[in-house]
Amino acid sequence: MSVRDLETYEVIKEEDLTGIQSKGTLLRHKKSGARVLLVENEDNNKVFSIGFRTPPADSTGVPHIMEHSVLCGSRNFPAKDPFVELVKGSLNTFLNAMTYPDKTVYPVASCNDKDFQNLMHVYMDAVLYPNIYQHEEIFRQEGWSYRLESLEGPLTYNGVVYNEMKGAFSSPESVLDRVVLNTLFPDTSYANESGGDPEVIPELTYEQFLDFHRTYYHPSNSYIYLYGDMDMEEKLRWLDKEYLSAFEKKEVDSRIAYQEPFGEMVEKRIPYSIASDESLKDNTYLSYNKVIGTSLDRELYLAFQILDYALLSAPGAPLKKALTEAGIGKDIMGSYDNGVYQPIFSVIAKNANLSQKEEFLQVIQEVLEGLVRDGIDRKALEAGINYHEFRYREADFGGYPKGLMYGLQILDSWLYDDEKPFIHVDALDVFAFLKEKLGTGYYEELIRRYLLENPHGAVVIVEPEQGRTARMDAALTEKLQEYKESLGREEQEELVRRTKELEAYQSAPEREEDLARIPVLKREDISREIEPVINEEMNLAGVPLVFHETQTNGIGYVDLMFDLSGVREDLLPYVGILQSVLGIIDTEHYSYGELFNEINRCTGGIGTSLELYNDVTRVREKAFRATFEVKGKALYDKLPVVFSMAGEILTASKLGDEKRLREILAMAKSRLLMRFQSSGHSTAALRALSYGSPSAKLKDLTNGIDFYRTVAGLEEKFEEKKEELIRILQELTRQLFRPDNLMISYTASREGLKGLEEMIRSLKESLFTDPVEEGTCVLHCEKKNEGFKTASKVQYVARTGNFIDQGAEYTGALQILKVILSYDYLWQNIRVKGGAYGCMSSFNRIGEGYLVSYRDPHLKRTMDVYEGVTEYLKNFTVSERDMTKYIIGTMSNIDHPMTPCAKGERSMNLYMNKVSPEMIREERRQILEAGQEDIRALAKVTEALLAAGQICVIGSEEKIEEEKELFEMVTSF
Repeated sequence: MSVRDLETYEVIKEEDLTGIQSKGTLLRHKKSGARVLLVENEDNNKVFSIGFRTPPADSTGVPHIMEHSVLCGSRNFPAKDPFVELVKGSLNTFLNAMTYPDKTVYPVASCNDKDFQNLMHVYMDAVLYPNIYQHEEIFRQEGWSYRLESLEGPLTYNGVVYNEMKGAFSSPESVLDRVVLNTLFPDTSYANESGGDPEVIPELTYEQFLDFHRTYYHPSNSYIYLYGDMDMEEKLRWLDKEYLSAFEKKEVDSRIAYQEPFGEMVEKRIPYSIASDESLKDNTYLSYNKVIGTSLDRELYLAFQILDYALLSAPGAPLKKALTEAGIGKDIMGSYDNGVYQPIFSVIAKNANLSQKEEFLQVIQEVLEGLVRDGIDRKALEAGINYHEFRYREADFGGYPKGLMYGLQILDSWLYDDEKPFIHVDALDVFAFLKEKLGTGYYEELIRRYLLENPHGAVVIVEPEQGRTARMDAALTEKLQEYKESLGREEQEELVRRTKELEAYQSAPEREEDLARIPVLKREDISREIEPVINEEMNLAGVPLVFHETQTNGIGYVDLMFDLSGVREDLLPYVGILQSVLGIIDTEHYSYGELFNEINRCTGGIGTSLELYNDVTRVREKAFRATFEVKGKALYDKLPVVFSMAGEILTASKLGDEKRLREILAMAKSRLLMRFQSSGHSTAALRALSYGSPSAKLKDLTNGIDFYRTVAGLEEKFEEKKEELIRILQELTRQLFRPDNLMISYTASREGLKGLEEMIRSLKESLFTDPVEEGTCVLHCEKKNEGFKTASKVQYVARTGNFIDQGAEYTGALQILKVILSYDYLWQNIRVKGGAYGCMSSFNRIGEGYLVSYRDPHLKRTMDVYEGVTEYLKNFTVSERDMTKYIIGTMSNIDHPMTPCAKGERSMNLYMNKVSPEMIREERRQILEAGQEDIRALAKVTEALLAAGQICVIGSEEKIEEEKELFEMVTSF
């Protein structure tokens, strides 16, 4: 029997998707009108997703608040937070939900058949029968609500989405993205902010919220996607019987409107907030944005990804180079957003000045006209095509399941045309077409038509304003105070009552019968076997090599590892700079643009990184190894290019190029700040750990706040310090890149070893051998307990320590503790009650642990929550079912499916950290056999972590000043 025989569905289209080795089938559920798409293949990492077209009519953020709220209980699963219960007790490989400008998507993935069915069931129930109609508290918790704790207290707003978007709106990059979209499509739903504007979110009423669900969360407006190796007929029957057959088809007007092109370019200027001590100079964002057809044009969709590479994204690309050399901005970025109906091509100059606007536009115009007239560098286009085609064929999406990424890409066309779901995932013929068009003038014509002569564009400028956050917060406080004073005593008492009601709802324990409805696997469903560790020690051409034999589809993954142990502490930030420079600076035989293109024409790319490996057999000594690594990947016949280009980068880079060094420092400074704003939680945790951990100190010196300060200092006083910088970089290359300092990690099938020894010998002969003065790396840690002031409206609050230093021990049960804290104690107190967007914890084999919050409206309150964790653990009492749930959730974090590259990296990490298969087996046993008494015993670990007293907070200057007695030092980046 096939899906064609199912009477309840109509088969609309079937296609062989050769590019992704799958069969695609498009169906329509006859009764409900639901769209259904099947992608069948042998991938056991199965994916299910249900999405809805959700065009926002305003900027109250209703699509985003709905995304959060439907996961807070439903008809069949009435617990307050089934999403969290699933995270705790599922073997999922992906479990989340996402709001986009025009759609909301609910994807899940799992390799376990029973688990996959459970996830489907909970998610279908959540979106179609949520508890939002029975519990207004869900809207108030996830969206927004007034908070008044007593008649005398201040009136405030709270809500998870409200606080999340306060954080998002604190980032100038996200302000820019949002304004570009709103400005280019003023007559469509893209003119509104689907995530929610914090100033507008409190205008959303509960009734409007429910109306949005009634309108859009209907099967007729749904996009259901099933991917992988499963019984598709069984899944379709289940969907029909349990859910879809209960609905009648209805007309849902959710069409994404087409924006008629502008007659001429428009300009928009908007402020963003910087801290009161930040400079207005060199802090403006200039952007040039054009609308590129529609995402239903499959050639254009991919051709502009190639053009983005060739014009802008690649180092040395003509637009990037010309703007950089003209001194317009410190960092030139570009993007091609083809995840909306009418894609957007953007050129962005970051850290620029308003006075440079005309020159910015003139340079863009001149460069584009020159390219149309004289032609684009063919090698750059070839490199762009190969770069994207290699990634398409490799299908390595890091930690994300392939099927998830294909499903999201399918929506780039399916959302706008019911008949065209497959046009972007089956792309081999488009790559062939794009290669045929080389040298024909096709790409030059695209530039002329869409970037030069196309009036549908916008110049968007985002300007700094000092203390804007503080002024807006003061105005909001005043507005809320006035509103409070305008209320009678009874109305104020009603607000206090509703605040207490919400707190009571949040604090009420879940009913056991509600929790019991959420399906949970058994411990026996988990294999006791560990993923194989594939490490085969070899010696090729006198170089130690660890070989990881696995099937890689003909790709060899090479990792050249140079030991950093001889580098003195004061020189470590320069190792970070060297890593930033190599590969994007001229060499003896190539300009840096040519170098990058040559690499990407022939390989899957070469990159550099700094890695750190802690020796788990010498924890008390805090022994570790740090390495400077050059990672490359290529088909076996192109591996010689990886080795020869790595040699060129390591030994022939022109490190005396002052102009280019200055550009790279400016770019590095800009990108570090951007990362601190978007990932403040990991920045704060690393900084706090560096107060006591030599390995964390090394990371901070080479990629954290200390590194940023070195880079900023060099950029600011470049003329004065450039000679010393060049001398140190040149000395470091001679000290590091030596044959006796090298080892190699190599992932491939056995046939990929052919010819490898000769490549290694050739590389080895090119490395430095002249005598150098060896230093020793002794790291000095110092407890600082810092508060870093920013213009953000939210905080990232970190508390860290080393529990082994304080006498506690590592055990596998600590992996369970991460799940318990992140989805129970911290989740309940910091996210649910505190309104923060996220909270995390971690405990590793060398004794390092942290507790951290993400986009958190609080500071001192969060510190108090951390203080309560030990008492919580001492009294930890759960049922056997709940304990099993925590264990299953822990194993889902450990047993993720891995790409061939990831298998090699995991095995090498274990080798370098000296973690034996026996240790992994013992950790697995400790997890699978843990009981609540093992969790109670971990109170010693959290007590030890808190005893270290290491804190770091990145957050709003007002909040940090308000709580400055918590810190030894209050400063800015």
